[in-house]
Amino acid sequence: LRGLAAKGLAVGAVTGLVGAGGGFLVVPALVLGGLPAGVAVGTSLLAIAMNSFAGLAGHLAGVTIDWSLALTVTAAAVLGGTAGARLAGRIPPDALRTAFGWFTVVMGTYVLARQLPAAAWAHPVTWGVLGAALGSGLTALAAPRLRRTPRHP
Repeated sequence: LRGLAAKGLAVGAVTGLVGAGGGFLVVPALVLGGLPAGVAVGTSLLAIAMNSFAGLAGHLAGVTIDWSLALTVTAAAVLGGTAGARLAGRIPPDALRTAFGWFTVVMGTYVLARQLPAAAWAHPVTWGVLGAALGSGLTALAAPRLRRTPRHP
């Protein structure tokens, strides 16, 4: 339990530092802490809901909220979450884990790329790092398939 609390503290610090939602960090931290993926997702969703409520409560006094937009997004999220929960039981857990991992990598790359100044795109180091990342990703994708291939002497 102490290890999970330390991971939660680290996730909270990173989330507060960069301003990104912690869900993509909480699930891996909980799985690394030994929870099954389904329990980790549910636990993460509860933590996100509590954090969101705390954030809402803290901002209500100083921010004007467009309630029609907020309720529309909330309703869509509830419908999407319900549909996703029903689909999750039909998709193999390994496929979900892999898809989630790649989604996280793609979104992280997108967020980082948007933060680069325009001049960085003309620098060869930027393209070297992107090429290395692409190569690493392709290797990670191919490695499990290569391990399953029987070796003939």
